[in-house]
Amino acid sequence: MKRARSHRIKGSTSTRILDAAEAHFARHGYGAASLGDIADAVRIRTPSLYKHFASKRELYVAVVERLFSPYFELLNRLMTVPEDAEHAERNLVAVASHYMQTPNLAHLVQHAALAGGEELTLLVDHWYKPLFRRAAELTPGGHWHGDAGARERAVSVVVAFHSMMSGYVTMASLHARLTGQKPLREPAIGHQLELMRRLVGELWQAAAGSHAVPRKTKGHA
Repeated sequence: MKRARSHRIKGSTSTRILDAAEAHFARHGYGAASLGDIADAVRIRTPSLYKHFASKRELYVAVVERLFSPYFELLNRLMTVPEDAEHAERNLVAVASHYMQTPNLAHLVQHAALAGGEELTLLVDHWYKPLFRRAAELTPGGHWHGDAGARERAVSVVVAFHSMMSGYVTMASLHARLTGQKPLREPAIGHQLELMRRLVGELWQAAAGSHAVPRKTKGHA
């Protein structure tokens, strides 16, 4: 699937269009988002929008690229085998912090997952699949290439933590009504990160105790 040309640095009008489009795609999803509404939010006419983005799909791909690139750049930097439980905890907190502070990312993914179709294919094939596989490999037990059960458990761990992050963001309005707190602000985010930090630390310690994680040797990562 071809990527649209980059519009991240193309002038203030393009940036305003991307900002408005990101908000609309996150709120309504790709199918229900209207180019007319996006143009209205930027205070331009729809034909003027086409001078910057040739189609709704090109605009969507540009929004996804701008929104996802920093997140996946962060993931790429952290895609190494942690040295110990503390290192694993720091990595998880860094990823989860970015995710919770970028709620449009989770909402856009949620709409794509519910709608299926072309936008979900874009997210899975171009963004999620390679890093998801790598995350499973780095999860305690995921390096057991001869043990299908261990690989399945590693995948389940990645799914669980991704679901925990995504659900925390996408269900924030419901939880705000239930608890009277603001889930996407401090101190609620801090409490959630602490819970996730403890979970990944305990997981790492349990795996290390059962020899699921290889010890570092000199000259090897």
